[in-house]
Amino acid sequence: MAGSALNALDNLVQAEPEWSGAWRHRLALKAATACMKLIGRSEDEAALRDAWLLRQHGDEPGPAGNVLAAWRRLVGRLAPPGVEDLQMVAALLGVGWSDGFGELIDVVHDEVRRGAPAPVVAARVAAAVMREDRQAEILSWWLADCALSWRMGWRHAVPILGPQIHAPLLRSGPEGRRARPDSDAFEQAAFIGAALGAAEACRLAAEMAAQAERLRAAVPKLRSKAASDVVDRLVGDDAVSGMLSTETLSRWASRRLFDRLVELGAVRELSGRPTFRIYGL
Repeated sequence: MAGSALNALDNLVQAEPEWSGAWRHRLALKAATACMKLIGRSEDEAALRDAWLLRQHGDEPGPAGNVLAAWRRLVGRLAPPGVEDLQMVAALLGVGWSDGFGELIDVVHDEVRRGAPAPVVAARVAAAVMREDRQAEILSWWLADCALSWRMGWRHAVPILGPQIHAPLLRSGPEGRRARPDSDAFEQAAFIGAALGAAEACRLAAEMAAQAERLRAAVPKLRSKAASDVVDRLVGDDAVSGMLSTETLSRWASRRLFDRLVELGAVRELSGRPTFRIYGL
C-alpha cells in the first residue's frame, strides 16, 4: 500500500504543477498543526496562519509560528540540509542542540545510499534522532519527512509523515498507544503513515489543482494590472493576507481584487472573519 501510494505521489511531484508551492505549504501547515498537539499546544491551522501572516514586518511569529517556519523551511528546500540548517530547524522547533545532531545528516546520507524503501529510511533516521535525545521527537518527525523525500529523489520535500503523527492507524498495542520513533513498532507505523500521508496528499492535490484552474480562468475577468502577481502568490503559497500591498497594488485595491476572486469562485476566504481576511486555494 505504501509503495502504490508513494508511486502515485512521485508521479505528481515529478510533474511539478504550477500550484505545487501552495500544495507543499498547505501540507507543511498540516504537519505543523500535528506538531502543536505533540508538544502540548492548542493552535489549529487557522491560528498558525494568523501567527504567520498577520505579524508585522520584523516581528517574531512566536513558538507556534516558529514550528510552522521549520516545516516551511523543509518544503522550500532544493537540497538536503546542512548542519547549520539543522541547527536553525532545531531552534525553531524548540529543541536544544546536541553535538550528536550534527552527525544526523551523515546518517540520512548513509541510509539513502543503502537504498532501503523510503519509509524504512525515514524510520531509521527518526530513531537516530531519538537515540541522541528522547525529548527531540518533534525534530525526529521533521527529519523523517526530509529523509523520505531525499530517498524519493524529490527536489522539494513533501511532508506526508508529519501530518499523520496522531492518525488512529498509527496506534498499536492493547492500549492503542501512539507509535513513537523510538519504539519497535515505528517502522511499521512509518509504512502506514507513508500510505496514509501520500494518499491524502494526492487527494489534496486534486482539490487544489481544480481550484488553481478556476483561478487561472478568472484572470481575464479581472481589471487589475497586479492580478497576475496576486495569482502567482496564491499558487505559490498556502495563503495570502487580504491586506496584501505591493508596488502596484494598494490595500484597498487588494481587498477589491480578493472580493472579486471569491465572487468568481477562484479562491476561498480561509479565516472566517469579516476583517483581517486570509485567502488561498
